[in-house]
Amino acid sequence: MTQHQSEFPVAGPELDADWWRGAVIYQIYPRSFQDDNGDGIGDLPGITRRLSYVASLGVDAIWLSPFFTSPMADMGYDVSDYCGVDPMFGTLAEFDALLEEAHRLGLKVIIDQVLSHSSDQHPWFKVSRSSRDNAKADWYVWADAQPDGTAPNNWLSVFGGPSWEWDGIRKQYYLHNFLASQPDLNFHNADVQDALLDTVRFWLDRGVDGFRLDTVNFYFHDADLRSNPPAQGANGGIGADAPDVNPYGMQQHLYSKTRPENLEFLERFRALLDEYEGRTSVGEV
Repeated sequence: MTQHQSEFPVAGPELDADWWRGAVIYQIYPRSFQDDNGDGIGDLPGITRRLSYVASLGVDAIWLSPFFTSPMADMGYDVSDYCGVDPMFGTLAEFDALLEEAHRLGLKVIIDQVLSHSSDQHPWFKVSRSSRDNAKADWYVWADAQPDGTAPNNWLSVFGGPSWEWDGIRKQYYLHNFLASQPDLNFHNADVQDALLDTVRFWLDRGVDGFRLDTVNFYFHDADLRSNPPAQGANGGIGADAPDVNPYGMQQHLYSKTRPENLEFLERFRALLDEYEGRTSVGEV
């Protein structure tokens, strides 16, 4: 590895706000990239050890898939601590070391942010589901059953089946656009927005250069919980967002995602990034 290090300047990342324009970004999925402690799972020290090789490819930045604390029901996209490193990957100190080495090699670091939903093991959800009148009772999307006990509307999960799961503790349904163990956060609640932005600031303060926003158009839902209309087109829309075996594509998702309120939150997100020099973001839509 040392043969590559001498070939590249180590002046640190440039403070160019437009560094991302035309940048080549190398995605790293930590779990399978490099195992440094011999447990069969990739880890942050392994990534750090290989950064000189990544820099030798001429890329401008790395994008790290989620490394946060998680039960791993969805490969880390079910976060139970937005400010923690899952022990299978290492420690927060080892993330800081990775960031420092990347910057020494002139590489920017982009990390995933999974803000639309958390794990059902997140402390926020555990409190939210405990009653209808606790401090975080409306931090997630809860709704009463219809008179016949069925779900509040016809919304479907991207991963198959209804996007509503009955909870016997609150005796209400909660929304999940993906797995039932990934409850959707309620962005209509300003406290939720503030809490999530605080977690983003946590990583900005550590020096990350950008964020990849997972399922960015799923942040908001229709507050009136109106049912989606059928999709238009000869094939009913199947295949647009999900495999043909999943009827998800048979709906026009006017009310379950891609709501205009998304843009208002993203303005807040961008304003936060603008407090720091040269930070950027990209959204998955």
